[in-house]
Amino acid sequence: MNSMNVTVLLVDDHELVRAGFRRLLEDGDEIKAVLEANSGEQAIVEYRKHHPDIVVMDISMPGLGGLGAIEKIITHDPGAKILVLSVYEESIFTKQALQAGAKGFIPKRSAPEEMYKALHQVIQGNTYISPTIAQQIAMMQLSGSENPLDNLSHREFEIFRLLAQGKTVNEIAEIFNLSPKTIGTHHTNVKQKLNVSNSAELARLAIRHGLIDP
Repeated sequence: MNSMNVTVLLVDDHELVRAGFRRLLEDGDEIKAVLEANSGEQAIVEYRKHHPDIVVMDISMPGLGGLGAIEKIITHDPGAKILVLSVYEESIFTKQALQAGAKGFIPKRSAPEEMYKALHQVIQGNTYISPTIAQQIAMMQLSGSENPLDNLSHREFEIFRLLAQGKTVNEIAEIFNLSPKTIGTHHTNVKQKLNVSNSAELARLAIRHGLIDP
């Protein structure tokens, strides 16, 4: 990163979290400006307006959420550089984020040095995954263990997450600006892929994999 030449869009629905990471980012010599968004929807608007050099994105937000926002930003600008900063450290979230188009994934509890390293790597066009999560992915591949959620596309994964939170098909259709019929088709595919038959089973599966709180 060139000194004092990088604009960052920081996306998180919690104001205190944004304030903390904003201070961290502004402590770095390379950061020229830090823009903020409090939702996936606002992130899309801010990205199109300012075209920041890098987006630092939470993925667990109400509404469209981080994965949906990543997908829409990448559709608008395939060259967008997005680093996910998440409380979730399960490999499934990393895989879904990278599938949606993110270039990096680190836990929120990472040391500042790791965040700066990840920023550097992603800005330079490289992919960066936190070593702890990369190790988890490698171990799963070596053991041959399979997560049923890996079979979901990132759109199906987001719909699964929202269904597990209790959202209706019509509410999800509104969030994604799609027809209820399209969401209904995704809903059917999700249930088939996960071998569940109703919403209660979906919720239990989501709790088991740490997507929602018990």
